[in-house]
Amino acid sequence: MPKNVPLVLHICCAPCLIYPLKKLREQDFDIHGFFYNPNIHPCDEYALRENTLKEFSRRAACRVNFSTEKSESLFDAAIGENRDKPQRCFSCWSMRLKKTAEYARSIDVDTISTTLLVSPYQDQAMVKKAGEQAAADAGLKFYYYDFREGYPEAVRISKQEGLYRQKYCGCRFSREERREKVKS
Repeated sequence: MPKNVPLVLHICCAPCLIYPLKKLREQDFDIHGFFYNPNIHPCDEYALRENTLKEFSRRAACRVNFSTEKSESLFDAAIGENRDKPQRCFSCWSMRLKKTAEYARSIDVDTISTTLLVSPYQDQAMVKKAGEQAAADAGLKFYYYDFREGYPEAVRISKQEGLYRQKYCGCRFSREERREKVKS
């Protein structure tokens, strides 16, 4: 692979960035991070995740573009009537990866990927499909790598570094599902 290949990496949160950043750098990618997550609810949760990523990305010397679009109405529009898994999640991933592809095109980068691929809690095949679709629609490539192998390392490092670690994916539905799981 050629050295310093530019890649826009959609970032869902700082802990999920840890391992993909390491692995992609080892593979000589030049990472352009992109934080676009209008699904995150409520506003204080969004701020925690955004601020944690800002702090971590500075320490990790990873440039990140932070989208100013924070409206939950964007999430609602993306999922439509799809309130249940797995369609809700697929619609949400598709929305975020489509915006990632748009950002990549705007800075003349032809490859995208996502930190969502590190989580053992996400449907890997559906995330890949959403990424490939978003990339193809924009005339780009989607770089797929199963980063789940590094999830335990990322958890360990995030705890060591005192990073905020959220308890749910982000949307109000996943928050409520988490609350119900804790009750039972």
